[in-house]
Amino acid sequence: MTATEVAPAPSVTAAEEAPSRRRRVLRALLPAALFLGVRQVGIIVLNLMAATNDTTAGAALRSWDGQWFLAIAAGGYDGVPPGLVDAFGNRTAETPLAFFPGYPTVVGWLYDLGFPLVASAIAVTIGCGVLCSYGLVRLGALVRGGSRRTGLVLVVLFAAAPMSVVLSMAYSEAMFCAAAVWALVFVLERDWVAAGLATAAAGLVRPTAVALVLAVGLAALVAVLSRRDGWRPWVGGALAPVGLLGYLAWVGSRTGEWNGWFTLQSEGWDSEFDGGAATVRFSLQVLGDARSVLEVTTVGLILGALALLVVAWRRRLEWPLLVYAVGVLAMDLFSNGLMNSKARLMVPAMTLLVPVAIALARRKTSTVVVVLCGLALFSSWFGAYSITAWGYAI
Repeated sequence: MTATEVAPAPSVTAAEEAPSRRRRVLRALLPAALFLGVRQVGIIVLNLMAATNDTTAGAALRSWDGQWFLAIAAGGYDGVPPGLVDAFGNRTAETPLAFFPGYPTVVGWLYDLGFPLVASAIAVTIGCGVLCSYGLVRLGALVRGGSRRTGLVLVVLFAAAPMSVVLSMAYSEAMFCAAAVWALVFVLERDWVAAGLATAAAGLVRPTAVALVLAVGLAALVAVLSRRDGWRPWVGGALAPVGLLGYLAWVGSRTGEWNGWFTLQSEGWDSEFDGGAATVRFSLQVLGDARSVLEVTTVGLILGALALLVVAWRRRLEWPLLVYAVGVLAMDLFSNGLMNSKARLMVPAMTLLVPVAIALARRKTSTVVVVLCGLALFSSWFGAYSITAWGYAI
C-alpha cells in the first residue's frame, strides 16, 4: 500500500447497526418513560385510594379547579355553568376570569376536534409533563456539576414531588412547568428570543409566571449591561412579560378596573399578599394541635422547601434558577387564601430539586433507585389522599 492510498473503512452490517439504533431510541425515550412510569404508579395508588373513599379516580382527577378549567375549555369564559362558584359560594360574570386561559384554550382545541373533554384535558396535562421532562434532562446537563444522569434523576424527582398528582389532573401546573423549564434552559443557553417566547407563553397559563418573568428579565438585563449577545437579550426581555401583562390587562378591561384580576382573587378566594403572616399562623396552629395528616405534611413540605432553598444557595445554583425558585416560593408563602394549596403551588419550584439531583446522580445506581422509588410511593399516597380522603380543595 502506497503512502497515498487509504485503507477502506470497515463495513458495518445491518445486524451491528440494529442494536445501536435501539440504544439511540431507548435513550431518546427514557425521559418520557421515567416521567410516565412514576405517574402511572401514582394513578395505581389513586385508584386504590378512590375505591376506599367511595369515589373514582376519574372524578378525583377532574375535581376542584379542574371543573373550572373543563368548563372554560368547553364553553369559554362566558359559557361556564352558573353552578360553579368561588370559595365563598358567590358567582358573577367575571368570576371565571380568575383562571388563566392557556391551559383551557389548548384543551378546548382538542375538544373542538371531537375528542372527549376530560380525555383532552388529561392528554394535554400528560403531554406537557412529558415535554417538561425533556427540558429537565437538558437543564440537568447544563447546570454546574450536572450531567444527563442528573437530568434523568431530576425528571423522577419532579414526577414524584409530594403534590405531583396535579401532573395527572385537569390542572394547569404541568403546562406551566413545561414552559418555565424550557425558558430557563434557553436562558442558560443564552437563546434569549426563545426564552422570551417561552416566558410569554407561561404568562398565559398561571400567575406564577411573575417569578419566571423576574428571572428571565433579570438575566436579559445582565446580558444587556454586559454587552453580550447583541440585540437578542433586548428582544427576549421585552417578550417575557407580554403574556402575563396582556391577560391582566384584558381582565382589567372586562372588569373595568386596572387591578381587576387581583380583585377577583381577593374577593372570590381571599387570596392576596400579606407578607407571610397567614402562612406563619397556619403553621403554628397546625403544629400546635396536629389536626390532620395533610396539614401537618404541608407544614413539613414548606419547611423542606425553605431548607432546599438554603442548600441551593450554598451549592451555588445558577442565579436565574435561584431567582425563579425564590419567586415561586414568595408568591406561595407570602399570600393568604387556601392554606391547603400551599404544597401544590410549590410544584413549579422544580429548580430547588437540582442540588438534590446532582447529589443523587453521584451515588450508586442501587441507592438512587431505592431513594427514588421511596419518594414515588410517598408522593403517590400523599397525592391520592389529598384528592380522595381530604375533603377540601387543594
